[in-house]
Amino acid sequence: MVKIFVPGRLCLFGEHTDWAGRYRTMNADIEIGASIVTGIEQGIYAEVEKSNTFDLTSDIPELESVWEDFSCRMNEHELRKVAKSGSFFCYCAGVASYMLEWYKVGGVSIRITGMTLPLKSGLSSSAAICVLVARAFNLLYNLNLNTMGEMNIAYLGEIRTSSRCGRLDQACAFGVKPILMTFDGDEITVEPLIVKKHLHWVFADLCADKDTKKILHDLNKAFPFASNKKEEGAQKALGKHNLDIIRRAKKFIASGDTKALGALMAETEHMFNKYLTPMSDALKAPKLAQVLNDPNIQDWIYGGKGVGSHGDGSVQFLAKDADCQLKLEDYLNNNGLKAYKLTINPMHTIRKAIIPVAGFGTRLYPATRCMRKDFIPIPCPDGMVRPAIMILIEELVKSGIEDICLILGDKEERKQYRKFFETPLSEEHLAKLNPKQREYENRILDLGKRLHYVYQEQKRGFGHAVYQAMNFANREPVLLMLGDTIYRSTSNKPCALQMIEAYERYNYLMVSIHPIPLSDVSRYGILSGTWENKDRSILKVSTMHEKPKASYAEEHLGVENEKGENEYFSVFGQYILTHEVFEQLESDIAEADRNNSNREIELTSALERVRKKNGMIGIRLDGKMYDIGNPTALHNAMLHFPMPNP
Repeated sequence: MVKIFVPGRLCLFGEHTDWAGRYRTMNADIEIGASIVTGIEQGIYAEVEKSNTFDLTSDIPELESVWEDFSCRMNEHELRKVAKSGSFFCYCAGVASYMLEWYKVGGVSIRITGMTLPLKSGLSSSAAICVLVARAFNLLYNLNLNTMGEMNIAYLGEIRTSSRCGRLDQACAFGVKPILMTFDGDEITVEPLIVKKHLHWVFADLCADKDTKKILHDLNKAFPFASNKKEEGAQKALGKHNLDIIRRAKKFIASGDTKALGALMAETEHMFNKYLTPMSDALKAPKLAQVLNDPNIQDWIYGGKGVGSHGDGSVQFLAKDADCQLKLEDYLNNNGLKAYKLTINPMHTIRKAIIPVAGFGTRLYPATRCMRKDFIPIPCPDGMVRPAIMILIEELVKSGIEDICLILGDKEERKQYRKFFETPLSEEHLAKLNPKQREYENRILDLGKRLHYVYQEQKRGFGHAVYQAMNFANREPVLLMLGDTIYRSTSNKPCALQMIEAYERYNYLMVSIHPIPLSDVSRYGILSGTWENKDRSILKVSTMHEKPKASYAEEHLGVENEKGENEYFSVFGQYILTHEVFEQLESDIAEADRNNSNREIELTSALERVRKKNGMIGIRLDGKMYDIGNPTALHNAMLHFPMPNP
């Protein structure tokens, strides 16, 4: 039994540009379509399991008036017949028929356990049920489809019905977070957006008449070639003007400028009325205009606009704060509308990092009798020679990290760090340095102010070491770097910053990954999954396997590259850990203590359990990793780390 939630979707900016952008296949002068879309808090809850047939059941009161339990054989002809019937279950049957035709799957039993998404309100309830069906097949039959794959199948299944849904409707597959979708002919790209500030939305069904088919029919007359000024205006509105609006909306969302974002909503509505409303009588929307201009709500909002295909369908507002959001929702509901609130939360940024350095460095004995492994000097590209720990700390600070926790073996070990980072040089020593070096000396002391220390006094494994920083993390996401690994970016951004920016977009537990030869897989933990983006840099991890045999990896763990060949990915040495990881480590330690077990507490097993519950993203960084934990690797780092990037 697998539980699934799929939200409805709300188009914030860029309505109609999904189908308009598709006309680029006929007229290259048409601009690319672009929309900012988000999942909403309302949606469909279900429990799914394998079955011999395709079954849908429900006993929830929200569907009582329209629902009768449905069952159909997994037969392509029968499913397609249901899809064309126009019945309540036609969308589900359309997706199931596509799955059967292309993936030869068995059946699925879907039990709807909750429904907070209103039907026929412009929030794409049909798209949500299609995504639900596609995801059920994907999860139950291990099809390894990424989110884009689920979205595309939901769309292809829905158009097997009488529906003529847009390409942005299935954006609900990406969850309750805003995404930028672009439509270039038949090509679609998706980019999760960075959100820096709470966005308090209210949207409402106007409970009025809207003729969506006529709206689409009339607007499509302007494509692919405009025959008059009015049609040229429609093309500009969905092309050039829209791209400018999307660019600014993305900027305002990323910077948290809610006032400017609200003003942009009003500007967008004005542009729509100027260029698109003249195309169709069905776009005349007196109820929408009345609600947008209601003087009683102006003190609560930054701006508002229509939703979806427009007309008198739905309205959306950006409220000034949570209190205004509640007042607006109550007011609209009390005045005959069906209103709902949506709060888009800022993605956590990463302010903290941890570096475990509690090991003895036995592979570098006897050098580690007189210095810690992380203080081994490394020549750098700028001509300086830095301790390895200094290279790591400087990368973190360049990436915006404010506080860094070093995990030591005991309090005695702290002396060397305090001497290096907190004790000024003598005046005699300082006088021997050139001006550049004296300036750098001040930087070292400034870095020392960012350092915190915890201790792993019992050596119970790497996961146990990481767990010591739980209180330091304080339920915030933290960046984890290994104390015996240094990194060189091959782009203009440090590797750590690449990790942080990816987290701000995806908000998942993250691991950095890099390809290794098949012959080496038995020495590493190997991750497999499906690519989430065209650049093949974001991997939705579906499997973690510790030190597999080459034959097993070749059959089960390969990830296809742009050449169609399999690659094998190991951890690159940087992680972003969510609070769920620390909670899992705490649970693992408690279990071991209850059983009087001396087993080591491993980070990998905790990551895998969190992945199964919440998901995990692997990011392929633009950079190189240099291990310094053994003589051969240290020699390689000494040779190649100082070299300038090509």
